[in-house]
This record gives sequence, C-alpha cells and structure tokens, in this order.
Amino acid sequence: MVFSSNLFLLVFLPVFFAVYYLLPYRLKNAWALVASTVFYAWGAPLFVFVLFASITFDYFLVKKFQTSDSPKLWLWISMIGNVGLLAYFKYANFFVENVNLVLSKAGFHEVSWTAVVLPIGISFFTFQKISYVVDVYRKVREPLTNLADHALYVILFPQLIAGPIVRYSEIAHEIKDRKANLNEDSRLLGLFRFALGLGKKVLIANVLGAEADKVFGLEAHELNTSQAWYGAICYTFQIYYDFSGYSDMAIGLGKMMGFTFPENFNNPYTSKSITEFWKRWHITLSNWMRDYLYIPLGGNRVSEKRLYLNLVTVFIFSGLWHGAAWTFVFWGAYHGFFLVIERMFLLKLYKRIPKLIQVGITFLIVVFGWVFFRAADFSTALLIIKNMLFFSPQWIVFTDPVKLALAVAALFAFFGLLPKVESWQNKMLFESPPMMRSLLMGISTIVLLVLSISVIAASDFNPFIYFRF
Repeated sequence: MVFSSNLFLLVFLPVFFAVYYLLPYRLKNAWALVASTVFYAWGAPLFVFVLFASITFDYFLVKKFQTSDSPKLWLWISMIGNVGLLAYFKYANFFVENVNLVLSKAGFHEVSWTAVVLPIGISFFTFQKISYVVDVYRKVREPLTNLADHALYVILFPQLIAGPIVRYSEIAHEIKDRKANLNEDSRLLGLFRFALGLGKKVLIANVLGAEADKVFGLEAHELNTSQAWYGAICYTFQIYYDFSGYSDMAIGLGKMMGFTFPENFNNPYTSKSITEFWKRWHITLSNWMRDYLYIPLGGNRVSEKRLYLNLVTVFIFSGLWHGAAWTFVFWGAYHGFFLVIERMFLLKLYKRIPKLIQVGITFLIVVFGWVFFRAADFSTALLIIKNMLFFSPQWIVFTDPVKLALAVAALFAFFGLLPKVESWQNKMLFESPPMMRSLLMGISTIVLLVLSISVIAASDFNPFIYFRF
C-alpha cells in the first residue's frame, strides 16, 4: 500500500485518523501499532512475522545491556542479527548471481538457487532498529520499557517503508508523551505537508517518470543526444519529487499523529558542491552514515589518506544500501570520489567562480550520477553517458503536460537560490500559522488533494522509486 493510492487515501487514511482522534490518549499507541501492522502486512503478509520476530529479538537483547557485565557482546549479537537479515534478503541474490558468473566463465557448474523476495522497506527499518540498539548501548537514551512501544517505533507506518530514517533518540520521548503536539496547528501543518508531498509525487514525479521510463526503456545505442539528456533530466527531477514527496507525506502524517520526524530534503539541487548536496539530499541517511559508520571508522580524526578512504568506503556502502547491483556501487563510489577531490582542492577552486556556476557544475555532476542509478546495467549507463557527451542533433517534441511538469519541477528545484526563500519555506512548514496563512494553507491543501486524487483515479501509472530499497 503506497500513500499515493486510492486505497490509502480514501479508505486507510480517513479510517485511521477518525479512530485515532476519537480514542482516549492511552489507546492511541495501541491503535497506531495495529494500523501500522495492517499497513505493512497488506504488502508483505508473510514477512510481517519475520519483522516482529526481529523486533522482539532486539527488544530482549537490549534488556540484556542493563544486567550484563559484557553489554558489547549483546550489542554485536544484535548487530549481526540485523545486518545478517538485511544481507540475506537484499544481497543474497546479487552474491549468487556474481558467483555463478565467475563459475560459468571458469567452466564450472553454476550454483542452484531459489531467488529471495525483497521485503518492502527493509533498508529503512533495519537502520532504525540498529539506531535503537546503538543509542541505548551508548546511553544516549534509556530503552523503552515495553515491547509494544518498541514495536511501534520500528513499524510506525508513515516512515516504515521509505523513511525518513527516524533514529530512536529523535522520537523516544514522543512515543511516551506527545500530548503537547496533538493540537489544531499540528494537524493543519501536517495535512498541508501531506498534500504538498502528494502533489509533488502525483503531479510532477509521475508525469516525468513516465517520460524517463520511455527513454531508459529504449536500446541505449538507439538514443540520440537530446533523448539521452531528456531522459536523464526527467529522471533527475522524478527521483527528487518522488522521494522528497514521500518524505513530505511521511512527515505530515507523523505531525498529524503528534510525532516530529526529521527533515529529509532541503533544496538539494541548489547545492554549490557535492559536499553540500549530501547535507541537503536524503539528510537522514547522510546523518546516519556519519554517526554510525563514518565516525566509528575514525571520522576526521585520522590521517588525510585514511580520511579519504573512509569517505569512499562510506559512500560505497551508501550505494550498496540503495540497491544490490554494480551500478549502485559505482554511483556510491562516484559521489565518494567527488567528495574526496572537493576536500583536496575543488572547494578552493569553487570559491573563485560565481555561485550560479558552482550550482550548475554540481547539478551536472548529480545528473550524470543519476544515469548510473537508473540504468539497467553498467554498460547501458555508459552508452547513455556517451550519447549525452557526443552531440547528434535531433530535437524532442514535448507534450503540454510534460512541458508544464518540467517547468514546475525546475522552478521549485531552484527557487531556493532566490534570497529569503528558505526562511519563507521554514515559516510555511514549521511555524504555527496566523489566520490568513491558515486560510491559504487550507485552500491549497484542498486543491492539491482534489487534483492529485483526480489524477490518480484517471491514471494507472503510479510507481514509487524507493519502494525497492
């Protein structure tokens, strides 16, 4: 079940919040846990039992921290369990495919294997489970005192299948007490944020996603330069509005429930470097990788060469986290490479050129990277890149909906470059609105919801990119 489906919008969502707001406060967590279980089981009815088994496993292992003389042992048992579960379901097929490739080239028989089905959202909730265990081990937060609250933290439906990655330390207090957040302002801001995200997803990402699929579905050697650039730009905007739209919907739903989820995007295409890009794109993943991988590897407290190695290592893992394919590994290494050369000398060079040129260079680097992220395989990605770089004139005819979607996508991707826009955004999204702003937000919410639901009803194209992660 995805947020941009009629089932979710017209059945699940109204039923959930009608019951949630009518129930006394002491029963809200129980209802949220039941609804979240139904939400996940709808798409993964069998894996929900594995998920609850792993949640229970972590809960009781963490309790061992309190009484054991060697809590590190229990930490490692939990880490091995969580990483092992992720590795089996997400990377076993990839491992066997590559082993078989080597065996076949060497003239040996291939290994027989029944392909493993990837559970929805496993990358996201595994990182949340790890954050719970590590935060308790580090004494950042006390552990939750009952299993139901622990299960709710992991399986809470707004952020369950695609983030943002909510760390335990960020919402531990709200699982226990969020009465102060259950008010009219939070509900209005939350509903507006949800409608905004739904509009991003349905009115922009879906339109451009259909065009990107057409281009990337062609044989790469058949593409001309304009087609290759068209597909790459459409996908560049699609993945941003798809994923940031989902994050907006998740944050909005959380706010309507009384939770404050961390922000996940902050005008990333206005970045003046790849270093800045990763402070604005998928912020919760960047912060997670920094605190739970980069810093344990030594962070900035190591030699210069080791620091560069740590950066590339972290981003190779980031690529693998996104998907079990060599294209994702390369995409991660590609971003790691630019982070390293920016630290070495590129950031100093950037300071000598105008801001808009810095933004343009960074955007082009990101666009080329997205080709590897989207392409079916490495050779296809290279052919598309080749077509982008070696000019063969042949123009593309845009339909009106695509023209409009591209114009709106470009406008809202780059309007953060204008002065005071980000401060205006913060007022709209985070501050309690005065009467006139409340009225405008209410009208905008209704318009976005009506338009989005109408488009969903009229179309059968409604993919969600990060579903497979």
